[in-house]
Amino acid sequence: MGTLYVTQANAFIGKIDERLTVKAEQKTILDIPLIKIEGIVVLGRATISPAVVSELLERHICLTFLTQNGRYLGRLEPEATKNIFVRKAQWQAVGESEPAIHLVRGFVRGKLKNYRHSLLRTQREHPDTELNNNITRLENAIAPIEKTSSIDSLRGLEGAGSAAYFGCFQQLIKTSEFRFEARRRRPPTDPVNALLSLGYSLLRHDVQSALNIVGFDPYLGYLHVERYGRPSLALDLMEEFRPLIVDAVVLSLINKRSLTLTDFTTEPLSGAVTLTKEGLHTFLRAYQQKKLSSFKHPVMGNKCTYQEAFEIQARLLSKYLMNEIDKYPPLVLK
Repeated sequence: MGTLYVTQANAFIGKIDERLTVKAEQKTILDIPLIKIEGIVVLGRATISPAVVSELLERHICLTFLTQNGRYLGRLEPEATKNIFVRKAQWQAVGESEPAIHLVRGFVRGKLKNYRHSLLRTQREHPDTELNNNITRLENAIAPIEKTSSIDSLRGLEGAGSAAYFGCFQQLIKTSEFRFEARRRRPPTDPVNALLSLGYSLLRHDVQSALNIVGFDPYLGYLHVERYGRPSLALDLMEEFRPLIVDAVVLSLINKRSLTLTDFTTEPLSGAVTLTKEGLHTFLRAYQQKKLSSFKHPVMGNKCTYQEAFEIQARLLSKYLMNEIDKYPPLVLK
């Protein structure tokens, strides 16, 4: 099963023997063997029994809490792994060190190349879509990456490339029902941004869990600056996955009309847009299916799922920092 998503309001998460149960309104709505669960995400309010908390910690299963519209609240996670050597190497690379600059180059290059491939694929499939200018802008942001030796300058290239990509995101949407003007967060005030924000929150849960498994401190990153409570390394490693997973799922659901405007609601005071219960279930199913879809890993040479790729990339990151490999290869797919 992978990740369990609990969306029922005021649900109770309990445990019977080796099975996890989710109850709502005195009815059991889910009954799953614990051995099949790799992570739990609660969207909204839920009560978790002490027995479940203890079991999750013993099994090293992370529990993440999001609001109903996908805003991250916090997570329960087991003790950090005993691999102190990974964290030592991670801390030694902090700042403007050569390893940190190399990693930031990789994170930025991976994200922007995947953006570029997404635009090129859309242009092939829809020849009437004019994306040449935005593709050129992305290529102009990618070209100087390898010769750029300042992390701040690399952040600037990442920002320029992202602006080029989201500047034509509306053209990737092939239905007139949905409109995208710009990336808006906290809160998202239109359906497309609501889907992107929710997807990125789910992706953060998955990537941070992979980093925990490998032994990293998820709060010490290189591309994203340190900020209290911010899992900077998780956000760093997320970059190359954003277009591959979340953006792909969002565009597929919209363009195939699996979601329509009737699947969204707007809060009158804040203007925040959220999915209805049925729309949320549709999105979670699509996200889970995407995570479990397989592809040939360009570095490892074997087939893997995106769920497995989170840990693969985290382990490649640790191998680079511990001088076991010469370069960190971001996940870039065509």
